[in-house]
Amino acid sequence: MRHLFGATAALCLSAPAFAQSAPPAATLPSPEELASRDTVTLAVGGAAVPDYEGSDDYRLIPAAAIRGKVSGISFITRGTYLYVDVLPTGAKMDFDVGPIVGARFSSRRHIKDDIVKLLPNRKTTFEAGGFAGVSFHGLTNPYDTLGLRLDVLHGLGSDRNWTNFSPNVEFSTPLSRATYVSASVGAEWAANKYADYYFTISPADSLRTGGVLPPFNAGGGLKNWKLGLLLNQSLGGNLLHGFSLFGAGQYSRLLGDFRRSPIVSQRGSAGQWLGAAGLAYTW
Repeated sequence: MRHLFGATAALCLSAPAFAQSAPPAATLPSPEELASRDTVTLAVGGAAVPDYEGSDDYRLIPAAAIRGKVSGISFITRGTYLYVDVLPTGAKMDFDVGPIVGARFSSRRHIKDDIVKLLPNRKTTFEAGGFAGVSFHGLTNPYDTLGLRLDVLHGLGSDRNWTNFSPNVEFSTPLSRATYVSASVGAEWAANKYADYYFTISPADSLRTGGVLPPFNAGGGLKNWKLGLLLNQSLGGNLLHGFSLFGAGQYSRLLGDFRRSPIVSQRGSAGQWLGAAGLAYTW
């Protein structure tokens, strides 16, 4: 579900700020002042997500996210995962390092496809790991950010102890005092155990479907690439406080054995769309 909630994860939860097109600089807090402030943003809304990773059926789900910074420690939810950055934010460049904890809820219990529904359900998988990266500020205006980050997540189940890697690049900037935009590109390398657990069709699984899905042994590797876009619009004209509306979207494409698995190639789609919208409040 980390990818199913990918669009919701961003929501309006990157650090909002002001652009050069805002009022004169004398009326605005400096980037250094913004970096030192404590802040919390809570967002709620709805999202349209695939029934399972690789499905071409979609469903609507409620979604929520939070981000903030307290005493120099930043935190953010990305989907069902919590990230905590233990290093303080710098003015022009800073390093981002911290733990990740969360859960993957790809159970196959709530799907429309009558054939895929015959396959065994999957357990909730708790995952833990960490991230490391670097962020550059003030490249096109005093308040933008270009971030490069590598996520590493390890499954905690006895039969799901995989380790996956996800490099990500994100650029975010305010377009005005009330409008904020963020774009991202990323990919994921998935382990053999992950591919086997979610994308392999065993001979017994094939029999469950009456032979509609042929046996398939999925191997790990580069699982997908993805592109994301987020727009956040303050309702009160100030991104740093009060209510705002958000909209987010993501497109990803499965690759390799993940794309060739019968649950994708025969019953689903390698192209995966995500969308989310809702209301947020910043303190």
